[in-house]
Amino acid sequence: MALKTLLKLTLVFTLMVIIMGAYTRLSDAGLGCPDWPGCYGHIKVPTADHELAKVETHFPGHTVEPEKAWLEMIHRYIASGLGVLVIIILASCLKSREAPNKLPLFIFLLILFQGALGAWTVTMKLMPVVVMSHLLGGFTLLSLLTLLYLRTSGFRIPGGDSPMRAYRTLALACLGVLVAQILLGGWTSSNYAALACTELPFCEGDWSQNLRLADAFSPFQGTHPSFEFGVLDYHARMTIHVAHRFGAMITAGLVGLLAIRLLRRAHSSALRSAGGVLLLLLALQVALGISNVVLGLPLVVAVAHNLGAALLLVTLVFINYALWRKV
Repeated sequence: MALKTLLKLTLVFTLMVIIMGAYTRLSDAGLGCPDWPGCYGHIKVPTADHELAKVETHFPGHTVEPEKAWLEMIHRYIASGLGVLVIIILASCLKSREAPNKLPLFIFLLILFQGALGAWTVTMKLMPVVVMSHLLGGFTLLSLLTLLYLRTSGFRIPGGDSPMRAYRTLALACLGVLVAQILLGGWTSSNYAALACTELPFCEGDWSQNLRLADAFSPFQGTHPSFEFGVLDYHARMTIHVAHRFGAMITAGLVGLLAIRLLRRAHSSALRSAGGVLLLLLALQVALGISNVVLGLPLVVAVAHNLGAALLLVTLVFINYALWRKV
């Protein structure tokens, strides 16, 4: 299989892992299997009588919930497939004299760390800082695979796009702000703060007088039997939610500005098209965010919001690569 084709397949798998991870998390199935990498000591969800008897012996006090357990295991199966693909990519790049070596090696090390984070997510009972790190790792992996694909494909804009090179700093700032917003989104989700505010544009009541920044953003939240459904009080969760909304406004403003600049001033069709895609994705992402609040966090909308963030990230990685690459 050609390296470019392999990378395309791996990017699809990475998106599937991100989507399935979001679906599992938002379905409250993150602890559907209390052990790792199997499920109650099995390679699949135990359903037979002798398997359930073994569960009662080795996991006293636990009840197998097949629907949640299968969500978690399917997520693990896809993630395992992604790991295999990354290993194949690394081997292919090491064999080739033309392909980069350092970036595939870093991606391989990242996938190993992602596996460890996946295990800790379960063993540490959904500790928010671990869950958020696992989510960020998935987005980082997506970004690096996109970058590797662009490098191996030899993509460049012939002659460059001199009018847009003046906006390289803006493009980089947009990428940084989006990453920060993804972090805020992960922190909001892992602390079950998505429904802490149910009014627009900010929050209901006297929210500005009840912000608790220290409590809201402390990575250490004490010792608890489980962090499922969150351990923070309402004011801390409200603070997280409000921060995510302010972050969304800043992100929308900067990314929207970049998209308009690309549409109006870019000479190359590739960058103009990227500007159009960026603006469309941004509009959809804002609409999905508002829908989450108005409709009470429907599962499909919430998962689509995660996918929208991933696609925005890929688009901004492409734009930055195109603008910063040497002509």
